[in-house]
Amino acid sequence: MTDRATADFWFDPICPFAWATSRWMLEVEKVREVEVKWHVMSLSVLNEGRDLSPHYRESMDNGWGPVRVIIAARELHGEKWVKPLYDAMGALIHYKKEQDRSVVIEKALAEVGLPADLAKYATTDEYDEQLRASHAEGIGKVGEDVGTPVVAFNDAAFFGPVITRVPTGEDAGKLWDGTLLVAGNPYFFELKRTRTESPQFPEAV
Repeated sequence: MTDRATADFWFDPICPFAWATSRWMLEVEKVREVEVKWHVMSLSVLNEGRDLSPHYRESMDNGWGPVRVIIAARELHGEKWVKPLYDAMGALIHYKKEQDRSVVIEKALAEVGLPADLAKYATTDEYDEQLRASHAEGIGKVGEDVGTPVVAFNDAAFFGPVITRVPTGEDAGKLWDGTLLVAGNPYFFELKRTRTESPQFPEAV
């Protein structure tokens, strides 16, 4: 058996683009010899001190809870809980369209079988040092002028790819191959076009 290489993936559970890319990475794992290791980054941290629209500022203010709870779960119960909590929170936010972050946290903790009292860390800064360290590790690989997700693989690190539909099967593998090809060029920095739609998700996966 060929050893599976590790791709590091930084996410914020509230970000629909990170969610789409993360679901693509699950497809990539099926068709390429790669295994994903999951890490938290935070749009709330990224946007501290920035001049934002009132609506986006409200979103960022409400974005602290989910990432704080995932980090607390990691610190208190182990790394293995990062992805299950992300999956549970992401499904509630992006499939079920649950807007109340406290409800997202409560239901996600119950779904994965973690103690309900972890929810208290949503409103405290007790593990913010660890949160900021995880965020800094990811964003430090690509720069402050991007967002989530960040992917690092071998010597390449990149923001994105930003997708609105989740490819499956060999289509997912081909996108992975192409992404690594351009990201692996040390003189390549950006390839972009205007988005014409928001991420589109099925009812469930």
